[in-house]
Amino acid sequence: MLYQELAELYKQIESTTKRLEKTEILSKFLKELSDEDKDVMYLLMGRIHPEGNEKEIGISTQIALKAISKSSGATDSKVLEMWKKIGDLGKVAEELSKQKKQTTLKFTSKLTIQKVLGNLRKLPELEGKGTVSLKLLLITELLASASPLEAKYLTRTLIGDLRIGIKSSTIREALASAFFPGDARKQASEKIQNAYDKLSDLAIIFELSKKGIEQLEKVSLKTDKPIKVMLAQKALSIEDGFEKCGEYLAAEYKYDGFRMLINKKDDLVALYTRRLENVTKQFPDIVEVVEKNIKAKSCIIDSEIIGYNPKTKRYMPFQAISQRIRRKYEIDRLVKELPVEVKAFDIVLFNDEDLINSPFKQRSELLKKIIKSEKYKITTADQLITNNVSKVREFYKKAIKNNQEGLILKNLNAPYKPGSRVGYMLKLKEELRDFDLVITGAEYGAGKRAGWFSSFILSCMGDKKDEYLEIGKVGTGINEKEEEGKITFKELTKQLKPLIIDEKGTTVQVKPKIIVAVTYQEIQKSTNYSSGYALRFPRVNVLRPDKPLSEITDIKDVEDAYGEQKNKK
Repeated sequence: MLYQELAELYKQIESTTKRLEKTEILSKFLKELSDEDKDVMYLLMGRIHPEGNEKEIGISTQIALKAISKSSGATDSKVLEMWKKIGDLGKVAEELSKQKKQTTLKFTSKLTIQKVLGNLRKLPELEGKGTVSLKLLLITELLASASPLEAKYLTRTLIGDLRIGIKSSTIREALASAFFPGDARKQASEKIQNAYDKLSDLAIIFELSKKGIEQLEKVSLKTDKPIKVMLAQKALSIEDGFEKCGEYLAAEYKYDGFRMLINKKDDLVALYTRRLENVTKQFPDIVEVVEKNIKAKSCIIDSEIIGYNPKTKRYMPFQAISQRIRRKYEIDRLVKELPVEVKAFDIVLFNDEDLINSPFKQRSELLKKIIKSEKYKITTADQLITNNVSKVREFYKKAIKNNQEGLILKNLNAPYKPGSRVGYMLKLKEELRDFDLVITGAEYGAGKRAGWFSSFILSCMGDKKDEYLEIGKVGTGINEKEEEGKITFKELTKQLKPLIIDEKGTTVQVKPKIIVAVTYQEIQKSTNYSSGYALRFPRVNVLRPDKPLSEITDIKDVEDAYGEQKNKK
């Protein structure tokens, strides 16, 4: 398949803002897509591998700018000037491709999907001295061979900003429409989603959808594929928890840590965050504990990872250990300085048996049997099974006293539903005014903060899952000097610079990727921000590298919080 065909599809999809039209365009394309070209499914999401594969492109705008310059013959300053004016690096590449000058680099072959993926997949493999030059060579080869339209979408793919408004839900509906027309479509959409939540691999889901509903129903959990974790809704009170979870329920500590899926098959252990990022290399200590303390030939275990002070053994807040998720170097030092403990609370696969539909009580009992508890290494979650409100209240107080966030309340007979926020698992925590928001822009500072971003534009999710609505700016809660467990302006600037997609004066627009937990005093109505609201006295509490964009605060959450705030006044 030629890459030009995919570029034409991108153009069609981008040309409409209507979700149903996007779905219909994509559906027609999928009907004609061959199994040989199934990896196109990753490119539709701007990826080169399925979720859970850590080898993603990771190209900064600076490298992309240089590649556009080399492939088009334009100077670096010319490319930068056009980017500042147009605000879309893909359109810059398209325009310069039209004006392409004769250079010593001459590639005339038509780009195929295989060639594009081949070059792009080599990029994350490159490490060490001379890496930038080799990456430039691979990218320039593609751009120099590309048509103007291909150059546009290649560039956007490189910097992780495809801008065509496609989400996994769009692909799900397009697959259902393509292969299950008529009355079968709704049921097929659910089966496709269930299969995707188990496998997180769109190419496999495409193949199975072509084969029929029976193949989708046969999908089972695999230890080499991360699942999307089950999420909890909020409990208004302990009494509300009993009403929704049943007369008897399980109450477990809600730990101040981060979610981790532990996938084990014989001697192979893989660790995934709730964003489906493979973090096995960052946690060799957990791999060792899993090998030693879990009695299972194969398993998939859901857990929370919490940190503790190696000297005092006192549990530490999430922000103190969050750097371990991101850090890829000096791992041995971090293992000693920031040790962690696994708190396992659910199991969905055991010795190749799928346990998703087994009742939680049964899964929990199995978990306790196969884990050899070892304090400060691995234990099952602190748990209370009861029908007594007072006992849960005391258990809640104990959790808070132990520096944890609160409780998770669970229905004892409930299944595990990957990827869903369910009403039979509820979180009960201290009432703090806080949101998980994504940074979508920033402003450069002056004086002591010159060269750093010092103010950050925060956004929540809109009604549509691919729109982000601004809700305020924040500059507090971030340090000028390094301090354990705190984020600095320097570090946040370093993380955001490769995500820049537009720059005007001292203000930049960035790709939505960096999620922060933000506390605030109150919410106000405001016409200054696209959400219609503004946070008063926002403060960054911690970065949340473990959270996916799909889980950030949405506009309905903001509206609900504003309504509750008004009722209390």
